[in-house]
Amino acid sequence: MFSELLANRVLWIAVVSWAAAQVLKALIDGVRRKGFSIERLFGAGGMPSSHSSTVCGMTAGVARLCGLESPLFTVSLVVACIVMYDATGVRRAAGEHAKLLNQLLFSKTAEPPSAQKMLKEFLGHTPLQVLAGAALGILIGLVMPI
Repeated sequence: MFSELLANRVLWIAVVSWAAAQVLKALIDGVRRKGFSIERLFGAGGMPSSHSSTVCGMTAGVARLCGLESPLFTVSLVVACIVMYDATGVRRAAGEHAKLLNQLLFSKTAEPPSAQKMLKEFLGHTPLQVLAGAALGILIGLVMPI
């Protein structure tokens, strides 16, 4: 059973799409901030969207393996659309709320900042970040062997 999972080519396309986006995200952030952050290799948010890359890579792989008329392709496409919508909507709004709350909390607090936990601000994505992740995932899904 485990060997069948390891032989799943669509799963590997999704994993490679995620990993490529995370590495690119860490590199882009490192250049922008002039310093590498290990958190960017695993964290959410940033350019490109690894969520979008993963689901679009998976969808491209399913399209190649099963065809565009396949119910599996339809399910994969719908899941990809929901994930990308969520990344630019709910998760992005939550990140913006966290940023504002951190500003309020740490600008007028009586307690030192080390005694309080800052909220995570990198949660969602801009439409450009989602588009870049989607393009990366589709590219990987089209070039990796099936």
